[in-house]
Amino acid sequence: MNVAEEFRRLQVHRTGHFELSSGRHSDTYLQCALALQDPDLALRLGEMLADRLREDRPDLAVGVVASPALGGVLAGFVVARALGTRFVFTERRDGRMTLRRGQHVAVGERVLVVEDVVTTGGSAQEAAVVVEAEGGEVVGYAAIVDRSEDFPLTALLRVEAQTWDPDGCPLCAEGQPLDRPGSRPSPDRA
Repeated sequence: MNVAEEFRRLQVHRTGHFELSSGRHSDTYLQCALALQDPDLALRLGEMLADRLREDRPDLAVGVVASPALGGVLAGFVVARALGTRFVFTERRDGRMTLRRGQHVAVGERVLVVEDVVTTGGSAQEAAVVVEAEGGEVVGYAAIVDRSEDFPLTALLRVEAQTWDPDGCPLCAEGQPLDRPGSRPSPDRA
């Protein structure tokens, strides 16, 4: 399967004027939920990412896959299934990522942090902080889509996209309407 072609077919890959979960503005948005809503496709993407991890890091040993909610949960789950590992997810409580619902990471447990889309790596790093506070060892990062500039991870698809601080966004200056599809509410839409 060609992931880029499949994402275009499903309209996962969009262009316009978007506010990302990080707060930055972009001309490109990837809504992986449109692909992950199909269980067969989601499982296939998880298997493909697990295969890519095995190719890129043949010595990688993982005991747990952890993902930040909400976007990373399905991606992390299907990768954990493909790797045959346990899965946990972090979620925001009072503005901070935490493990809840009885989930835990054991001291010394090797953890792979998985996201659907990585732009800045902020959510993945927040999940890593939670894992490390539990005593886990983060051994790597993976995502279905890497749209970051320099975040170290294994991904199925690399997408180059422009991003700007809101104050320097040329699309705002042009008066283009802003779409806010991200998972983290901004102060004016909380």
